[in-house]
Amino acid sequence: MLRATLKSLLARKLRLILSGLAVVLGVMFVAGAFVVTDTLSRSFDSVFASAYSTTDVGVSAKPKIEVAEFEGEQVTTPLAASVVGQVKGVPGVEKATGLVEADGARVIGSDGKVLTSMGPPRLGVAWTGMDSLTEVREGRGPAAADEIAVNAAVAKAAGIKVGDRVGVLTLEPKKEFTLVGVYGYTGNRDSLGGVQEVAFTEPVAQKLMLGETGVYSSIRVQAADGVTPAALRDRIASTVGAGFDTKTGDQLAEDSAAGLQEGLSFFNNILLGFAGVALFVGIFLILNTFSIIIAQRTRELAMMRALGASRRQVIASVLVEAVVIGLLAATLGLAAGVGVGAGLAYLFGTLGGGGLELAPIGVPLAAVISSYAVGVVVTVLAAVLPALRASRIAPIAAMQDVATPDRPLTRITVAGGVVTAAGAAALGVGLFGDAGDATLWTILGGVLVSFIGIALLTPLISKPVVSGIGRLFSWSLPGRLGRLNSGRNPRRTAITAAALMVGIALVTGVTVVMDSAKKSLKAEAASVLKAEVIISGDQNGPRPPTYDPAVVGRAAAIPGVRAAAGLWNDQVLINGEKHWVDATDDLAALTETYGATAASGTLATLKDDQIAVSVPEATTYGWQVGTKVKIQPSRGDPRDYTIVATYAEDTLPGSYLLPLATTRDFGVTQPVIGFVRLDDGASLAQVLPQVKALLADSPEVSAQDATAFIDQQAASLDMVITMIQILLALAILIAVLGVINTLALSVLERTRELGLLRAVGLGRAQTMRMVTVEAVVISVFGALLGVVVGAGLGTAVTRALESDGITELVLPWARMGTYLVLAAVVGVIAAVLPAIRAARLNVLGAIAHD
Repeated sequence: MLRATLKSLLARKLRLILSGLAVVLGVMFVAGAFVVTDTLSRSFDSVFASAYSTTDVGVSAKPKIEVAEFEGEQVTTPLAASVVGQVKGVPGVEKATGLVEADGARVIGSDGKVLTSMGPPRLGVAWTGMDSLTEVREGRGPAAADEIAVNAAVAKAAGIKVGDRVGVLTLEPKKEFTLVGVYGYTGNRDSLGGVQEVAFTEPVAQKLMLGETGVYSSIRVQAADGVTPAALRDRIASTVGAGFDTKTGDQLAEDSAAGLQEGLSFFNNILLGFAGVALFVGIFLILNTFSIIIAQRTRELAMMRALGASRRQVIASVLVEAVVIGLLAATLGLAAGVGVGAGLAYLFGTLGGGGLELAPIGVPLAAVISSYAVGVVVTVLAAVLPALRASRIAPIAAMQDVATPDRPLTRITVAGGVVTAAGAAALGVGLFGDAGDATLWTILGGVLVSFIGIALLTPLISKPVVSGIGRLFSWSLPGRLGRLNSGRNPRRTAITAAALMVGIALVTGVTVVMDSAKKSLKAEAASVLKAEVIISGDQNGPRPPTYDPAVVGRAAAIPGVRAAAGLWNDQVLINGEKHWVDATDDLAALTETYGATAASGTLATLKDDQIAVSVPEATTYGWQVGTKVKIQPSRGDPRDYTIVATYAEDTLPGSYLLPLATTRDFGVTQPVIGFVRLDDGASLAQVLPQVKALLADSPEVSAQDATAFIDQQAASLDMVITMIQILLALAILIAVLGVINTLALSVLERTRELGLLRAVGLGRAQTMRMVTVEAVVISVFGALLGVVVGAGLGTAVTRALESDGITELVLPWARMGTYLVLAAVVGVIAAVLPAIRAARLNVLGAIAHD
């Protein structure tokens, strides 16, 4: 039986390729996800090991606020110079160097634009001279207050050379320096992991990067001969006390790498999520393939039964075939995944990572295990139902020319209704109920189960809907035949269309949510924001764009300006809990630019120890005007603030507004956005150019009218839609392969029928049109299902998010229409090969085909 199965498999190589291709593509994504994250992880491990190669022990002050990878940026707590002296006096210390190193030094290139970063920090450091890691390539290190040196990566990207005057943005507004040196790193590296680095003299670095002189961000310690880093770490820790983190160089490298793992893990999960979608769609393709194969092999399997094969052996025969296909597909998918992973790692290293030196591409064990597990399990799962169906073939079928009977749809329809109801219930709990920490998984499970349920219901609606779509092409004989063929086997049509439905539904659902969010954002901003001019910039690195705070005062003095206010933001601890807060230089002016009124208290000038909060926050914590709250900023000491006003949600930016004095202890000490409101009757065309002129030395930001600003903010959602469409393109591609597969196998199945049609006068061109109509009808049916299901899911999610500010429902009719048109085009493309094969059939050979 095993030999017969393998011979049957090898005799039908086209069937083998078509049925395995979907698994290949899905496994490719799975393997690629593990390969790229493993490669990047090892690359960054190497970078951090190199960065801390000159450090035996590192000492730093514990941060005021612990910030996780996706919560924002960790702000350094400065060390007093006296701590360096303490460390130097510890027995076993060969050398202790106070370091100044903080993110936020943004170089202005020769083109007048700020160097961007897609992840790596832009460090401002104090020049400590050359060591075993750093080497000067041109010039020298900075010696005067107006001198800097940069690493080679910055010099190349900015187009600057020794002797140039270079603008740099830091905690303070733009300052110009003379570039006196360019340095690199051992191994001919221009940067360490794409990090941009600007070196100042020590006092300048302290002032510009840490906010005060005489302090350091950390201490680098080198151990004396014969002293181990671990032993020295323990001695230093006992000397400096509990307020400091004291770690060996190896620990620092491991901690830095571990912090990055969270980001890489998130990236990995995204890729695996889309791989899961692709494989889910692939199940439909494989299920359909095996169903058609079983129908084609009815007589062959019946003959096996007649010769003594048991039902169990028939099931085993089909499952062995599935295992073989799964193993081959997993092997090819793994190989393709290694290539995809290497490509993604290269893109990250050259584009996103700014010159990251990649570790050799490797294949982690997780990639191998998951590829084979997924490939085989998915293929076998999809083959179970066809295998059971094959086992029910009666031996008598070998003695006659039988057709596969069209079974009643009652059982599958009832099952579909139950499964769909279960999926809808899970979705309802996730979206509208309270599933606690399991909310996301409840929603995802509900979507998955709903898709399965709808797929089971699809055969019931396929006949009338396919018939209706097919009537559009029934003006000719090939059109009528194609329409009838697409509706003759509801199960097959339904499974093929369901694969396309999943991809289109996900894209449509996301588009509905994002378009609704975009319209809601615009409507909310237009109703709340009264400012006609907005000062802002695009965030192109870990830190937000900033501008000179003096700009706000100068803007307020422009004739025709009614009010101008700047806004700062940062993370703080409020009564021990982490929150994002805003601060303003003029609360009354900010209130004017928003047209807000106080719910209680007075929205006037905030004193240094006063705060205004939104009504929802005040209600949550039981606060009222006069309540004191303790706030710990990113820097400095905690302080009590008295609530002097509350305001309705969304009538002012953020939920907490602090006074300007607080910003001295923020991680970013300059404003990140500004609002300018004009007097009634004042000309925007006259005021806007004057505000723009004030920003000449703040190249990260620009001034624009409120409409353009709102459109710019909303446009970011379009990028999300585009990214999701690109990632889901693989699922849609697999669905297209499903249409091709179904038609190709269907043409093989109907070889004799096609021969008879050709014999009674159906021409080659007519045969091709018939197959094309069949493909177009199935594709449009799948896309129509996807659009309807996606719009329904998107509407449900949008309504569930109404309390979060998405109050407008937008159904993207134009895009949904485009999806249907593209589905018709996809059908035409999918029909090309099967149609050519059908047209080329030898008429006599086809009639004699058994």
